[in-house]
Amino acid sequence: MVPPPSSSSSQKEAGNTSFEQDALSVILVTAGYDHTIRFWEAWSGVCSHTIQYNESQINRLSISPDKKLLAVAGHNTVRLYDCHASAAAALNNTDNAGRGSNVPPVATFEGHTGNVTSIGWHCDGKWLVSGSEDGTLRIWDTRTSRSQRVYDHQGAVNDVVIHPNQGELVSCDQNGSVKVWDLGENGCSHELVPEEEVPMRSVSIASDGSCLVAANNRGNVYVWKIQGGAYADDGTPQVGESPNELTDLQPVTKFRAHNTYITRCALSPDARYLATCSADTTVKIWSTAQYQFKLDKVLTGHQRWVWDVAFSADSAYLVSASSDHVARLWELSSGETMRQYNGHHRAAVCVDLNDSSLET
Repeated sequence: MVPPPSSSSSQKEAGNTSFEQDALSVILVTAGYDHTIRFWEAWSGVCSHTIQYNESQINRLSISPDKKLLAVAGHNTVRLYDCHASAAAALNNTDNAGRGSNVPPVATFEGHTGNVTSIGWHCDGKWLVSGSEDGTLRIWDTRTSRSQRVYDHQGAVNDVVIHPNQGELVSCDQNGSVKVWDLGENGCSHELVPEEEVPMRSVSIASDGSCLVAANNRGNVYVWKIQGGAYADDGTPQVGESPNELTDLQPVTKFRAHNTYITRCALSPDARYLATCSADTTVKIWSTAQYQFKLDKVLTGHQRWVWDVAFSADSAYLVSASSDHVARLWELSSGETMRQYNGHHRAAVCVDLNDSSLET
């Protein structure tokens, strides 16, 4: 993420360039219970445009890897919006109350029968996965808007992520289960239940596929090492010797991160840090070095529950969304708030940030 523009005259010119780059390269979006999706200029803190989402509250946001589409999880449905077309439309169609435009989605995925709580994109954007309180995971073909697969989770799904190998899913549910789904075998390959009947709230996988983290309603975090491999004819594991990797999970540690509900856990893109956010109004940053998970910083400033977080691509910044109606941009080296994003009229419960380079 580009550093904030400076105040000196010579640096103001560079700052203007940064703002232009910002608009093109950084997509930051928040949403919540006020039925409004807000797109932000990350460094200026200005809301560039909004989309009205009148169908329901918004539970989760996910920007496509190519930054073209925004997936929005609501009640029963997932809708896709064109990030750039919505900006143009919003300039012309703001309603009299200034609430933004009723931009039509480019696609709607229907099939869930409860709140959609989580969504994730395939690396090429060909499909996405959703999890719902109806107890199912669904994989959607983004070209046809049809559900390709449905997996019965046997419990309300709270979160789902795609393994970096793109061949497995990891999800968690209200019953306390963490499940690994092998897309090649088309079924559940592992089930972990760290604490019986304690809802597992959130899961995250390291970008290098080395580590799985899960957090629950009691404020506990569980960590597993992930070892990929295959099995020889005699049944012995052959770790890393086959392209058809099979995930082997080895428990590493458990620690109390918060004294109340954890709402989200997220490993940084460089896998050096874990962020946890909570009903206790804080975001905590943990060092993952040697799997010790030592507390590095406590980010304070929000006044109510913090529901969601998203890292910048360089792992130097974090954005958080809270019931206090505000989203914040944090500089992790200092632990300070760099920007506040004000404009939501009710709880802001989800945020996503995509500032990654699309260069190959």
